[in-house]
Amino acid sequence: MTIRNLPDKTRLIQLAEEASELSQACLKLVRVMDGDSPAPEQAVRDNLIEEMADVSVCMTALQDIAPLAQVGEIITQKAQRWEDRINGKG
Repeated sequence: MTIRNLPDKTRLIQLAEEASELSQACLKLVRVMDGDSPAPEQAVRDNLIEEMADVSVCMTALQDIAPLAQVGEIITQKAQRWEDRINGKG
C-alpha cells in the first residue's frame, strides 16, 4: 500500500495535523527571534523545515484531490499579488 492509496479522509486529516504543526513551528521561531523563548534557534529552524517537508509530503499524497500543477499555478498568482502589494501596485 502507498500513501496515495489511503482513504481521502485519512490523508486530509494528516494534512490538517501537519499544517497545524507547521503553524506552531512558525510561531515558535517568532518567539525565539523575539527573545521570548530560550530554545536554540537552529533547532527551532530545523524543526520548521521538517514541518514544511511534512506538509509537502501530505500535499503530494493529495494530488488526486488537489493536483500539484494546479496548486503551483495558484502559488504563482498569489506570490505575484503579494509582491505587487509590497511594491504598492495593488
